[in-house]
Amino acid sequence: MEETKKIEVPVMAKVFANGQRPEYLFWVGCAGAFDDRYKKVARAFTKILEHFNISYAVLGKEETCTGDPARRAGNEMLYQMQALMNIETFGRYEVKKILTICPHCYNIFKNDYRDLGGNYEVMHYTQFLQKLIHEGILKIDSDLFKDKKITFHDPCYLGRANKEYHAPRAVLHAIPSHKVEMERHKSFALCCGAGGGQMFKEAEPGDKEVFIERTEEALRTGADIIATSCPFCMTMLTDGLKYKNKEEEIFNWDIAELVEKALGI
Repeated sequence: MEETKKIEVPVMAKVFANGQRPEYLFWVGCAGAFDDRYKKVARAFTKILEHFNISYAVLGKEETCTGDPARRAGNEMLYQMQALMNIETFGRYEVKKILTICPHCYNIFKNDYRDLGGNYEVMHYTQFLQKLIHEGILKIDSDLFKDKKITFHDPCYLGRANKEYHAPRAVLHAIPSHKVEMERHKSFALCCGAGGGQMFKEAEPGDKEVFIERTEEALRTGADIIATSCPFCMTMLTDGLKYKNKEEEIFNWDIAELVEKALGI
């Protein structure tokens, strides 16, 4: 069994007490903290941050939910309580820049927190990786995926909600491999089916669930890898591959994991 290298992740309270002021707050998010599959994505992005000596820290036990599921499900009071608590924490640590691995966290920090006085420079991790590529810091020469065909599923809260279609594709194009688009992509992309609070409720009556429809679109591309950049999308498409009995043939990997593997870190 491969030995997992331990990473000492800097925690904001500790580094702050030592007089350090990290440039970025890495917001791990509920999925990155509690979902076993997405913990691997959080770890992959952390390894990338460490590899490039990025100045960052996490909140650790002080991190709580952004309030996004509460707001999308209609509980505005709970959302505002959670948001104001986070804004107070950010103020205590002089947070100005936030990195997220979840488009839902990205969207609510970037757009909704402003109404409550929370103004930050927020970047989804694909935007951050694109920045490293543009600056010549991130270069991938690996042939690991050179014979693989990769298709990308656009997350709603990164794509349609924030018009960000280029960053994830720019990162994927930096990885030597074959890229193929699904029929519906970018602004026409089909939702995975679990955003906006849908993850926490039963499916509504119908002929076919959305995640199955989207998985079928991905499979029609003939891709070896379905790339995602959102915890909800990963859960739904992984479930779709299992439903289609394709989980041993087709892999669903997050873009952060693909970069980690390609860098060999």
